[in-house]
Parts: sequence; C-alpha cells; structure tokens
Amino acid sequence: MRIVFVHPNYRSGGAEIAGSWPPAWVAYLSGHLRKAGFNDIHFIDAMTHNLEEDEVVRRLVELQPDVIGTTAITPSIYMAERLLELAREHVPQALRVLGGIHATFMFKQVLSEAPWVDVIVRGEGEEIFTNLMEAVNRGEYLQTRDQIRGIAYRDGNEIVATPAAPTIKDLDALDPDWSLLEWDKYIYIPLNTKVAIPNMARGCPFTCSFCSQWKFWRDYRVRDPIKVVDEIEKLVNEQGVGFFILADEEPTINRKKFIQFCEELIARGLPDKVKWGINTRVTDILRDEELLPLYRRAGLVHVSLGTEAAAQMKLDQFNKETKVEDNRRAIELLRNADIFIEAQFIVGLDNETAETLEETYRMAWDWQPDLANWAMYTPWPFTPLFQDLGDKVEVFDFSKYNFVTPIMKPEAMDRGELLDRVMNNYRRFYIKKALFHYPWRGTGFRRRYLLGCLKAFAKAGFARTFYDLGKAGYWGPQSKNKVDFHFDTTRKIAKAQLDDWQSMQDRAAQARARKQAEQTDAYDMLATDAVVADSAIKACGGGDEQLSEAEMDAAGRA
Repeated sequence: MRIVFVHPNYRSGGAEIAGSWPPAWVAYLSGHLRKAGFNDIHFIDAMTHNLEEDEVVRRLVELQPDVIGTTAITPSIYMAERLLELAREHVPQALRVLGGIHATFMFKQVLSEAPWVDVIVRGEGEEIFTNLMEAVNRGEYLQTRDQIRGIAYRDGNEIVATPAAPTIKDLDALDPDWSLLEWDKYIYIPLNTKVAIPNMARGCPFTCSFCSQWKFWRDYRVRDPIKVVDEIEKLVNEQGVGFFILADEEPTINRKKFIQFCEELIARGLPDKVKWGINTRVTDILRDEELLPLYRRAGLVHVSLGTEAAAQMKLDQFNKETKVEDNRRAIELLRNADIFIEAQFIVGLDNETAETLEETYRMAWDWQPDLANWAMYTPWPFTPLFQDLGDKVEVFDFSKYNFVTPIMKPEAMDRGELLDRVMNNYRRFYIKKALFHYPWRGTGFRRRYLLGCLKAFAKAGFARTFYDLGKAGYWGPQSKNKVDFHFDTTRKIAKAQLDDWQSMQDRAAQARARKQAEQTDAYDMLATDAVVADSAIKACGGGDEQLSEAEMDAAGRA
C-alpha cells in the first residue's frame, strides 16, 4: 500500500523569514508506520519547494498513491483542503486524510466546507493514523471506521466523530524517520546551517483560555532526556544539523529533566557541533537564574520570551502572572549569561491605541533585547476566548489567522494604521540595532549571529515577504490608507460548527453550575473559605507559583 504525505504550500511572512523549517509531523508519522510494516511511504514538501498546484498534481499522478495525507494549522487549512480536492480530481482512488490542530477541533467546519475530505485524524496522530492505515490495508475501513478511535468523517449527510483516542503514554517508543526529508533544504538563515525541530515533551499542565496546546496534546508527558539527546546526536551526525529549536511551548517547565538534558548535551560534546533555541516564560528564567550559565554551556544561544506587553494592564489581561519589571529582569539575566533574547509582544487587541503601541516600542528599546517581534493578536477559533469575543471577531477567513494580519480591529484605529504603526516599531528598532549595536557588540559567534538575524530580516524586507507586506500593498506610511488584506468575506462559520459550539457551551455552563453547587455544599459543611479556594483550578497565568518538582515528575509519569 502506497502512502503519500503532502505538506501544504502556505506562507505568511512570519516564522518562515528565519529559514525553512522541517515538517516534523511527517517524520513521526512515517517512523510509526514503518514499525507497523508500512514501507512504501513518500513525501511532497510543497511549502519548502514552493510548488504550484500543477506540480503537486503531476507528482501525485506519477506516484498513484492509495492514501494521501496532509496536515494544517489554522491559516493553512484552505491550502490543505485544496490539496485533497485536487487529489479527488486526479487520483480519485486514494483515501484522502487530513490531520492537525485545526481539523481536530473544527472537524465539523472542515467537513461542511470540504466534503471531499474522506477522514480527519483528531489529535495526536501516530497511533490513530497507523490504526487507520491497518484498516485500509485489510480492506475493512468503510465497514469498521466507526470502531477506529480518534477520527471524524461524513456518513451521508451526517458528520460522525468516534470517541477520542488515548494519548501516547510512551513517547520514547516513537522513532521518527528523518530520512524522508531533504535536509539540504532546511536552513536556518542566521547561522546558514541545517535546522531541526525535535520536541522534549507533549502537552501542558496548564489550561490557558487563549492557548490550544493543552487541548490538542492533553495530558503533559516528558520524554527521557537521554532519548532526546540520542535523537539530536543522530540528527547532527547523520543529517549535518547545526541548529535546533525545541518544539515545546515551554521546555523548561520540568526543570529537573531540562537540567538532565543540558548535562547530557555537554557530556557528549554536542555544544561544539550544534547550537539551539527555545521558547519559554519570564517566570522560568527568573526561577533559573543560577542555572543560566549551565544552559549556555549546553549550547542554548537563543531564548524567545513571551513578554507579551509593556503595559501592566495588558499583562493582567493576558493572565501572564508577571510584572513589567520581571520582563526587564529576565532579559538582563539572559544577557549576562550571553544568551540572545527575542522579546515577543502581542498587539492588535480591540483596546489597542497609538499610545500603547508606542509604549511597547519604548519599553523594547529600554529593555534592550537582541530581537523584538510584534505579533498580531490571533484568536484561535477552537479556544474559549474566541467564542467569548463574540461579535468583536469580524473575520472568518482563517487563511489570515497567521499572527501578521490584523484579525481584530481596534476601536481607536483601522487595520491599515495598526499595521503602519507596527511597521514603524520594527523600522526604528532594527535600524538603530543595525547602526549602533549588531556590528559593534561582541565578537565571534555573537556578532555573526546578530548579523545573520539582520540578514534574515533584510532579505524578507527586500522581497516584501515580511508580514505579507507585498500582498497587502503596504509600502510605508503613505500607503496605510490603501492597504488591502484581501479578506475572503464569504467565509463563515458552518451551522454544524455553530451547533457544536452551542452544545459545548451548554455543557460547560452545566458543569460550572455543578461545580458551584459542590463548592457551596463544601462551604456550608466546613464553614471555611479555604476549602473553596483550594478547590479552584488555576490556569497557566492564574497563580503566583510554578508547579513543584514533585508535581512535574507526577505529570511526566502520567
């Protein structure tokens, strides 16, 4: 049985300006399939090769697959749907499978607008997709699909979702097949070296209302740090990888295992061969002040911090559990440890003003991170926050949900002015950095890395791909009133999806009522506020303390 994976050709002018990123999903799915005996597997990376539809069709017709699989985050969903529509037209015998976070939670939307999608894999894909392929290979898929956990499909006019599959408990048993990828194509521009994106953990112990990671991966599981280093060493020695970014949302959550990971890298001499970066939270940096030199010796050179906002009001709104002065302190600590800092700001909420945008610029320049990003607020359609926003969300063209297009319209300005002021922040920050900092701060690796980052920005700016400026028609302040984001206003939320949301809201309301009743009963019985307080579950940003190491170990074993 021949299986062909296709990565959609979607570009937004965001993360891809730093390089071409290897699609790890292909390696992990293929590795699990090979263990189950499936060896006729092929991969078409339409994004990295920037393939037009005709070329993708040509390759599919040439391969004549039995199964075509693709994936999608929210902004690439229409490209993924289109790929499977082309498959229906040109290789109609192939089963058309879609996975990824958007389809997992928006399967009723997807199957309503793209009925040619045969089946959706919902959630963590390795075991579900392999079970699906085994049913197909036996010729029993149509007869037994209702028994395959973790999928959704159309049965006539009805959309069916089978019960959710359990998460993969033993992540160390996964053996990704990295050989399918063309490694010469995956280059990290700042260092001009091959790049990989392994992961150390899946899931998250927190439940932020604006985030999707905890919903998709569900329970928090940490890999054996030794196994992670085994994988990285293999990527370095066999594929020539010189830089990697841990895919985890916050790899420092489990400090004990993160320390083990760093110590193992050092013990094998890998920091001389490969450098790496992470995303993490300000609170973890403050917690780990004494450990930062160890992290740097292990090869950690780049930390992207979720500073999010310069105004305390916004930090509180994001439930970040940090103070503005914490952001400054974390950046100072990383600088002292010789680790490059990238500060991330979220802009474009409904209460954004010219003054708040100016404040983020002044604060960024005052803090002096090495890099700064101003990302447009993007309300994921499968998070509670999206539904809470209600009529404030006017754009349902998910191809624009990419952190560079203003989905929300601030009350105090239009979207063109918002984009212009964000670009003004970028211009001022990086021009001053280029003239007075990057060429003169430090020597050797530090100078080379910073100039490489500047090269990546300059390359994207010259090509007008940065922030999709060319497509939007932005050429500077003089064009802000003529910017066109090309929103597809015909895109709407499908009735089936709306009904599903309403059902979930009703269930959530009933659950809240039950919880309130239980808390009231407990209060009446014990006559103490402490019981009620202890029964409340805090979200990611809602508490004042990190999880203890004992709690982290328990979560990792779960």
